[in-house]
Amino acid sequence: MEEKPLSYEEAIRRAASAIKRFPLIDIEGVPLMSTIAENWKSVSDFSPDPSDLLIATYPKAGTTWTQEIVDLLLHNGDAELCKRAPTAVRSPFLEICAPPPIPSGLDLLEQMKPPRVIKTHLPIQLVPKGFWENKCKVIYTARNAKDNAVSYFHFDRMNLTQPEPGPWDGYINKFMKGELGWGSWYDHVKGYWRERKEKNILYLLYEDMKENPRKEIERIMYYLDLSVSEDVIERIVQLTSFKVMKDNPMANYSYIPKPVFDQSISVFMRKGEVGDWVNHFTSSQSQMFDEDYAKQMKDVDIPFRFSI
Repeated sequence: MEEKPLSYEEAIRRAASAIKRFPLIDIEGVPLMSTIAENWKSVSDFSPDPSDLLIATYPKAGTTWTQEIVDLLLHNGDAELCKRAPTAVRSPFLEICAPPPIPSGLDLLEQMKPPRVIKTHLPIQLVPKGFWENKCKVIYTARNAKDNAVSYFHFDRMNLTQPEPGPWDGYINKFMKGELGWGSWYDHVKGYWRERKEKNILYLLYEDMKENPRKEIERIMYYLDLSVSEDVIERIVQLTSFKVMKDNPMANYSYIPKPVFDQSISVFMRKGEVGDWVNHFTSSQSQMFDEDYAKQMKDVDIPFRFSI
């Protein structure tokens, strides 16, 4: 009798004992988890179908939120259909690799027929060239630096596959220097911003999505050449609210076991707010960060907002 293939959730449970905080290895100037670096050629050589959609973000910038909005738009707001599998299976994480039997992002993509929705945290210069050669659509979501740093800090505390974050005051410096997984926030947001017109990238801002989700969902719909009714748009606004997504087991990563994501330290969907950074930065840290931010962002005019 043929053995039934493992579900994604079961594969993670079985591999949990092999999980550790993997070190970062430099790939073309960008620190990536060692498991990704060791498989880099396969990632870099990935050839998407022209119909594939790439959702790109710096970690903890609204990735899962964007994935859920896109999935609901593609399925006309059908909430049950969008619970067919966890986010990581519906929209595979291109570069991620983990100990067997956990399938890599590439493994999951091989099992899917185009058009596929693909997630990446890669900065634009590391995105496989095939996405640009095949003129794939790309949605990029960016979040203001201070809230992004806070969210990434709490994520690194609970995600036991990423390097130990250490204390908050030291983490701020690592964030400013780009010494975290996937590198510099500054380089990341600027890279996609500069190429957005030439490469037809839909560039979204997290703060705009919080302030007026309906407007941003409509922007995504038009970009994807879709047409859904006003009622469906309203349903998607409700289904992708932070409260609803936090309670959705197919979107909140609650299926990932404690040796991988220890949600007793910090939950995957923590607050989803704009301006929570004020509860973490001291006035001196904020001043130091602001001075560095002004230097690093002086060559672009991305309209980030630190409160709404």
